[in-house]
Amino acid sequence: MPAGGFATATAGGVKFEAKITPIVILSCIMAATGGLMFGYDVGVSGGVTSMPDFLEKFFPEVYGKTQDPNLNSNYCKYDNQNLQLFTSSLYLAGLIATFFASWTTRRLGRKPTMLIAGFFFILGVVLNAAAQDLAMLIIGRIFLGCGVGFANQAVPLFLSEIAPTRIRGGLNILFQLNVTVGILFANLVNYGTAKIKGGWGWRLSLGLAGIPAVLLTGGALLVLETPNSLIERGRLDEGKSVLRKIRGTDNIEPEFLELVEASRMAKEVKHPFRNLLRRRNWPQLSITIALQIFQQFTGINAIMFYAPVLFDTVGFGSDAALYSAVIIGAVNVLSTCVSIYSVDKVGRRMLLLEAGVQMFFSQVVIAIILGVKVTDDSNDLHRGYGILVVVMVCTFVSAFAWSWGPLGWLIPSETFPLETRSAGQSVTVCVNLIFTFVMAQAFLSMLCTLKFGIFLFFSSWVLIMSIFVVFLLPETKNIPIEEMTDTVWKKHWFWKRFMDDKEEVPATGTKGDPLTDKWAC
Repeated sequence: MPAGGFATATAGGVKFEAKITPIVILSCIMAATGGLMFGYDVGVSGGVTSMPDFLEKFFPEVYGKTQDPNLNSNYCKYDNQNLQLFTSSLYLAGLIATFFASWTTRRLGRKPTMLIAGFFFILGVVLNAAAQDLAMLIIGRIFLGCGVGFANQAVPLFLSEIAPTRIRGGLNILFQLNVTVGILFANLVNYGTAKIKGGWGWRLSLGLAGIPAVLLTGGALLVLETPNSLIERGRLDEGKSVLRKIRGTDNIEPEFLELVEASRMAKEVKHPFRNLLRRRNWPQLSITIALQIFQQFTGINAIMFYAPVLFDTVGFGSDAALYSAVIIGAVNVLSTCVSIYSVDKVGRRMLLLEAGVQMFFSQVVIAIILGVKVTDDSNDLHRGYGILVVVMVCTFVSAFAWSWGPLGWLIPSETFPLETRSAGQSVTVCVNLIFTFVMAQAFLSMLCTLKFGIFLFFSSWVLIMSIFVVFLLPETKNIPIEEMTDTVWKKHWFWKRFMDDKEEVPATGTKGDPLTDKWAC
C-alpha cells in the first residue's frame, strides 16, 4: 500500500509533515471494527424479533398478537415493554459502562479500552446465542452494551488522534461505515437464518456476532497506541517513536512539541469532568449534547421500523421485512461511503445542511401519503404511491448516512482539547446512549399512539436541528485538533464570548478554584 504525502498547517502557520502510511490505514481499519460489532448488534435485534420462533420462546404475548387474525393494526401489534427492553437494555448498559470507559481511556490508554470492549462483546455473544430464557437473553444484551460503551468511548478518540489532519474526517467515519456494514451483515444473516427449519435460526444470528467481536479483540491486540495517549501518560520517548511511525517521516518535532505542550496543560487539569462545566468549555459541551440529541430525533428509527410494511405494500411478499432491511442496509453503506469521500472536501456543515433539506422533505412526503392513503388496519396503498414511499425511505436513509449518522460522532471527537477530550467523549457517548435508550424503549408506543403523525413529529425536529447548524455549528474541516480553540471558537460570532483567557489559571483545579472547591468531595 503506497503512502501519500502532504503537509498540514496549523493556525499559527506551522506545518506538520505527514504521510498517509499503511500503518495508519491498517490501524484505523482494525480499530473501526468496533463499529462493525455495534452495527451487527443493532441490525440483528430487529431481524430476530421478526422471527416467529424467537417471539414464541421469549415474547409469547407479542407472538400471540402477530398470529391473531382479529387484531388488525399496522401500528400497535409490536407495542410491548419487554420487547422494547430487549433492544433498549443494550443502550442502558452502554450508558453505565461509558463512565468506567472514560477512566480506562485516560489512565490505561485507547488500545486497552478497545480490548476490554472486545472481551465484553464476546461474553455477551455467548450468553445470547445460548439463551434459555428472557433473563439470560437480557443479561447477554447488557454485556454487549458494556462493550458498546467501551468501544464508543475509545474508537472515535483513537481514530481522531492517529489520523493526519487532512484525512481525519474520512478515517474517523470508518467507524460509522463499519456500523452500517455491520447492520447490512446482520440483515443478510437474518435473511438466511429465518429460512432454517427447527426453530434455532435465531441462535445462529445472535452467535455470528462473535465474528466482529473476535475481529475487534484481535485488532486491539495488534494496533499501536496513539502518541497523544502515550504522551499524556508520560511515555514521551515511546510517543515520539509511534508518531514517527504513523507519520512516515523523521520531521515530527513540531507536532511532537505541540502534543507535549497540550499534554502538559492537560495534566494541570485535576478534574476533567468538572472542567467541562467551565465557561470556556461550554461551546464544545453544548454542541456535543445537541448533536447527540438531534441524531436520535432525526427519526431514523421510525423509518427503519416502518419500512417492512411499506415494502410489503409494494409487493415483496412474505419476506418483506428482511428484503427491506437488506435494501435499506445497502443504501446505508453506500451513502456512508459518500461521507468518507466528501467530509474533508465539502465540510461538515454543508453535509448536515443538505441532509436536513433531504430528510425533512422525505419525511413530510411519507407522512402525507400514509395519512391520506393508509389506515391503522389496512395497508391498501396503490402501487404507484408505494414505490414513491419506498424511494422516500431510501432518500431519507441516504441523507442520514452521510450526515447525522457519522458526523454526530466525528464532530465531538475533534473539538474537545486534550485536557477534556476523554471526559468530553464520555459525555458524547453518555448523552447518545441516554436518548437512544429513550427512543428504543418508547418508540413502539409512540408509533401506536401517533401513527403516521410520528413522521411529522420527527420532521419538525429535523427543521430545528438544521437551524441550529446554520447559526451555531462552526466548520472544523482540516483544522488540527489542538488548534480548535484559536481557529474556531475564538472566531465564531456567538461562541467567542465564552473564550475568556482569564479563566486559564483557575481551570487547572488548583487551590482557590471556585468551581473545584464547589464540587470537591
